Amino acid sequence: MSNVQRWQWLVIVGVVGWLVWLLSPILMPFMLAAVFAYLGDPLVDRLERLRIGRGLAASIVFLVMLLLVALALLLLVPLIQRQIARFIAALPGYVAWFTHTAVPWLEHKLNIPASEFDTSTLIARVREHLGTVGGIAAAVLGYATRSGLALIGVGVAVVLVPVVTFYLLRDWDKLVATIDALLPREAQPTIRRLARETDGVLGAFVRGQLLVMLGLAIYYAVALKLVGLDVGPLIGMIAGLVSFVPYLGFIIGIVASVIAALVQFHDALHLILVLVVFGIGSLLESYILVPKLVGDRIGLHPVAVIFAVLAFGELFGFMGVLLALPMASIAMVLLRFLRERYEASSLFAGREHPKIVSASGGPVKATDDAPREDREPPSEP
Repeated sequence: MSNVQRWQWLVIVGVVGWLVWLLSPILMPFMLAAVFAYLGDPLVDRLERLRIGRGLAASIVFLVMLLLVALALLLLVPLIQRQIARFIAALPGYVAWFTHTAVPWLEHKLNIPASEFDTSTLIARVREHLGTVGGIAAAVLGYATRSGLALIGVGVAVVLVPVVTFYLLRDWDKLVATIDALLPREAQPTIRRLARETDGVLGAFVRGQLLVMLGLAIYYAVALKLVGLDVGPLIGMIAGLVSFVPYLGFIIGIVASVIAALVQFHDALHLILVLVVFGIGSLLESYILVPKLVGDRIGLHPVAVIFAVLAFGELFGFMGVLLALPMASIAMVLLRFLRERYEASSLFAGREHPKIVSASGGPVKATDDAPREDREPPSEP
């Protein structure tokens, strides 16, 4: 590939990246539909191998996915509503615990004056930063406008996601074939290889991670309910669903559960039970769920995972947070490829290696076993 062609591709990649960033506010339903279609495509392919037409197979898988989502909503929404109602009912208890227990402890142990947590003081500080009445009115109006637009956006997404998912499921193989036909001939084998590796890593990771999140959510919800926490199922579901960020689900869950146990029971026994629940959950995640369901499919360090979540969240908002780890898995495949190219280049070696031609006519890497002119011939016995 010539330098002109490299610059052309850099310009194309830059323009595409700029368009994605520019259109990111409206891309969420399409990206979500693409995720659903990607997850359902293997099932459609299996049905096709059973001599079922692509359209009918896509319709069957789409209906199954739709029924699963509807069933999950029917089961989870009433449960979440009950848990939120219990949390609101217990809110005065949390306020009383914070006022009469947490504040005196902070004052005694950390020398933080109680006046820092006084309600009137907090309200006064908020008012200092609100600005003028006109600024408040403008802020309220802007919030109301944004909220209305957000509701419209949610409604559009609810309609768009199923429709786009079905069409992507039906035409997935055609789209892949079209993209493959547009690949530059010289780079086609390399891009195909990277696409196969990415598909293997991404598919296994996404499916495994979803199972890990579901397993942890069920475990924490049931275990905290057995401990006796009124809001235990809500805390458990949240802790499990945010566990795709290393340690985040564990930290959120244990802090919220400890506070809930202190407010509800006021004893050390339930506090110990909560700690045991999350200790077992951490062992379950580290030694059973993740190794069995996900394994070392990405190879990202936990710090790199946290950075990926924050970076994609900053660039693409909430959808970026959801897609951070899949995008990080794609980046890892590309980085491994770049490392291979770098280690095979003269930049890594520090000098030019003479090309050694194999019997088939292709170049072979120079190694210590390769013949060199300055190597002494073996001595005669």
